Amino acid sequence: MGDEFYSAIKLITGEEIFAQVMIDENDGDPLIVLQNPVVMKMARTSHGTSIRISPWMQIPSDDFFIIKPDKVITMTEVNDEDMIMFYNRYLEEDSTDDISDSFSHKTKLTNKMGYVSSVEDARKMLENLYKLKDNKES
Repeated sequence: MGDEFYSAIKLITGEEIFAQVMIDENDGDPLIVLQNPVVMKMARTSHGTSIRISPWMQIPSDDFFIIKPDKVITMTEVNDEDMIMFYNRYLEEDSTDDISDSFSHKTKLTNKMGYVSSVEDARKMLENLYKLKDNKES
């Protein structure tokens, strides 16, 4: 087996994955060994750029996957420390979660979330603003 490295891989299926990779020469028939492959999606929001990370394979509990080079369009070694940090942080958080508390870090939604005020409160506030404006003009 060769050295381990972080890699971004584009498969012939169109999937783009990020993983820790080792190349196994396997007597002239090389194999690509992926450890904890994930899919990373960049999302641009009004607050900046965020990264959504999810497992490449949703069901299996294995950490290692083997693919043949003929299934790869391109692959490149990744040295970007931020990408590697996000990947490792995801793996650490994922390994500490178990099924019973996998949602414990999420916020519970309430009816008030997302609202600056109720319709009635907003109406009163706007009426008061217009009343103040009318008083200042006269």
